[in-house]
Amino acid sequence: MNERDFFNEQPETKRASYSCPHCRERHDYEVRWLKRTKKKQLPNSANEQDRQRFQRSRDYMVRVDDVLGCKNPRCRRRFDIPNAQSVVFI
Repeated sequence: MNERDFFNEQPETKRASYSCPHCRERHDYEVRWLKRTKKKQLPNSANEQDRQRFQRSRDYMVRVDDVLGCKNPRCRRRFDIPNAQSVVFI
């Protein structure tokens, strides 16, 4: 079974403060995340291996945005989000 059969997906935005590595100005940015919550019940077509995976699974969020654009009108360069964390368990 696919992982999407185990989870409900919902987009979510979180505000985070980052500084541009080029111009060094700090601004607040809206970062998009995909929140995956475990379904209440496993689908009927699951086998024993899928049941074990479903029991061990838990809610988590995956970051969708990897690159942000600087909000400084003189800079406007794109930069990678400096945080290496792209998956967060809830």
